[in-house]
Amino acid sequence: MKKVLKLAITLGMLQLTSTFHSNAQDYGCTGDTICPINERGYHVLPPDNWDGKSTLPVLIHFHGWGRQGPVPINHKHIGGVTRKAGVLLVAPNGLGKSWDFWRPGSRDTHFAKKVLDDVEKRFPIDRTRLLVSGYSWGSSMAWRFSCEAGNQVGVLLGISGTFYDQSENCETGPVEVRHVHGLKDTVMDFPFGPNGEETGPVRLWQRINDCEADATKTSNWSTSQDFKRYEWENCASGKSVTLDVHGGGHWIAKGWLEQQLKELFPDKAS
Repeated sequence: MKKVLKLAITLGMLQLTSTFHSNAQDYGCTGDTICPINERGYHVLPPDNWDGKSTLPVLIHFHGWGRQGPVPINHKHIGGVTRKAGVLLVAPNGLGKSWDFWRPGSRDTHFAKKVLDDVEKRFPIDRTRLLVSGYSWGSSMAWRFSCEAGNQVGVLLGISGTFYDQSENCETGPVEVRHVHGLKDTVMDFPFGPNGEETGPVRLWQRINDCEADATKTSNWSTSQDFKRYEWENCASGKSVTLDVHGGGHWIAKGWLEQQLKELFPDKAS
């Protein structure tokens, strides 16, 4: 609860603006229907039981390699979760079904910002509650976007994909980082620390936020699979970093995103 309150307070200080529409039929495109932007576009999924007027938090999710936006929209562990959590899901389409995230100033970071600007014209979103996620290469794209957008991102929710170079620098970072990775991942290999530490996947965010080497606390939790959680809550930046690891491979961990949204938006938890 303290973390949720801290997130809300910090985001409130960003003083970002949103555009509101009162007409519930003003969206123009949802689900598998593409919202076009130049040569490509994005897909969007409103939450269940939304009244068409209330302001929504937004989760922009970058699909994995070889996929497109309809995949996360129709995925039971992504779109099936955001629908119940009261979150607007936005899923951009990558050119060539891939993403450009290797270097700062990536083409797709600029595209994602255009997507959010366009979403804001169609839906009453709250940019102070922006979550950024992705799977596999899409997770690495989410890292790139969060590295460059910094405090404009409320929470980074990375799934099985990081920067290969954890020594890369970001001027700042998201308000909160939450990442999950499988210890047996051989597609986007689990990035163990230099001495084999399990905390390796988030050492970039530990460094940027000036966190202590050791996690503030560790715990275990389960869905249909078991997770070990590492949390850094006393970082000098005032931000927080959380890492969940599991013993599996390269997949979207069942129940992981659902649990994160329950913790972030407890008023929507069933």
